[in-house]
Amino acid sequence: METQNRIEDQHYQPLQPTSPSLEIDSETDSEDGSNTSTAEQSPSDLPIAKRKGFRECWDKPLFPISRVKHKTDGSVERLKARLVTKGYTQAYDIDYQETFALVAKLNTVRVLLSLAANLDWPLHQLDIKNAFLNGDLEEEVFMEFPLGFEPNDKRSVCKLQKTLYGLKQSPRAWFGKFTRAVKQYGYVQCKSDHTLFLNHTPYGDMTAFIVYVDDIVITGNNEGEIQKLKGFLAKDFEVKDLGNLRYFFGMEVARSKKGISVSQRKYVLDLLEETGMLDCKPAETPMDYTTKLGPIQDSPPVDKGRYQRLGGKLIYLFHTRPYISFSLSTVSQFTNDPKEEHMTAMFKILKYLKMSPGMGLFFEKGVNRGLEIYSDADWAGSITDRRSISGYCTFLWGNLVTWRSKK
Repeated sequence: METQNRIEDQHYQPLQPTSPSLEIDSETDSEDGSNTSTAEQSPSDLPIAKRKGFRECWDKPLFPISRVKHKTDGSVERLKARLVTKGYTQAYDIDYQETFALVAKLNTVRVLLSLAANLDWPLHQLDIKNAFLNGDLEEEVFMEFPLGFEPNDKRSVCKLQKTLYGLKQSPRAWFGKFTRAVKQYGYVQCKSDHTLFLNHTPYGDMTAFIVYVDDIVITGNNEGEIQKLKGFLAKDFEVKDLGNLRYFFGMEVARSKKGISVSQRKYVLDLLEETGMLDCKPAETPMDYTTKLGPIQDSPPVDKGRYQRLGGKLIYLFHTRPYISFSLSTVSQFTNDPKEEHMTAMFKILKYLKMSPGMGLFFEKGVNRGLEIYSDADWAGSITDRRSISGYCTFLWGNLVTWRSKK
């Protein structure tokens, strides 16, 4: 275990604040206030979920920086520190059972944005502070005391009463408790997306919200009902009201009289800088459609890991850049044996993004208040196996909400 701790120490680097007034937002005080654990004598027959030791940083020697919170413009908002257990030491059927937790579908988020743009509904955002500390533990889990906290009895350990960050069941326990709470307020869980909750009043008022871990986006046709929902949530959880929706799931949201725009400009610029393509010559198309890519034998190989990492980062842009889906699905077929031509095609996508890094989706009032679906496919278009490539896109009230391209 000592060797393991030494290895982990190498991954924690002290962070310096960018401003003397910048403070560390610690969640350890919240853990104390939430009654997350009690001290008990160590049971000899049960495994202990080890804690990640606190690492020295700045002038707070007991707290590790686990995350740097950024604003939409890229500047540092605050530094966050939290205690994280070593969940990988947990044993199945002893320390945990089910771990699956629901995650919001981005398709549903775009549907809400289309409705809000067409019906002039407001968009609010909430953040549940220390969300995972609210989950109730069903299992008996013990944790060693963190460094810097010495019990009177050396044989004592922490018996967890609540979930902590790092436990395998924490996301599931948190979402379960949140779901039970909002159902008591009269909200109904959507069957097609269980992270979407709806409420209809007898007076025709409708409120809808979607939750992604600890971030909540709310919309509806009655501002009073939205404020009532915020009050309900504040009774059971520590809620931070972020006001109008501006930044969600790495996407920048802006609203005007014409509609709602969603982009990932900061993400694109960071990716271009990381790959050394910030000063590259922009391309007008994401790929050369006159040439069909396939397996190449007589071509120098490229770094497989680098190719896969770049492809994975580009996939994240699917949320707001549907026009690169076909190009990226094409180059993703060669992740097991990438060649120089494949990497060139991958960088062609980056050059296309350089043309307009702030471009994204725009949701406006549509003339046609309905659902439109378009699809297309070629015939044996793949030069590798002669399989067809198909695709579709769905418009709700004139706004693009879902799309896919598949071989």
